[in-house]
Amino acid sequence: MIARLAPVRAGVCGLLSIMAGALPLAARAADAEHGEVMAKRWCASCHVVSSDQKTGSTQAPPFSAIAKMPDFDAAKVAFFLLAPHPQMPDIGLTRNDAADLAAYIANQK
Repeated sequence: MIARLAPVRAGVCGLLSIMAGALPLAARAADAEHGEVMAKRWCASCHVVSSDQKTGSTQAPPFSAIAKMPDFDAAKVAFFLLAPHPQMPDIGLTRNDAADLAAYIANQK
């Protein structure tokens, strides 16, 4: 009986691993450290992106101010970052990149 269950168990394990691999990438946890790298590379010319940065553009809010907004929501910020905006360059963020950047912004409170 146990010998007959071995193929079933192997099949179930294989199916579970296939299903886990099929999960959408957006389900992964956002990586704020990667967001920091992107912020310092792409955003720091306009925004103050960290406490050690002294200046940014007067037309772009510091990330700390964005994070402190009463209605701040990292998911909404990530969605906002995916749409092109006239005053922001289109840097071609992936959904994961946008989530990572939003997670970094959220940590700037």
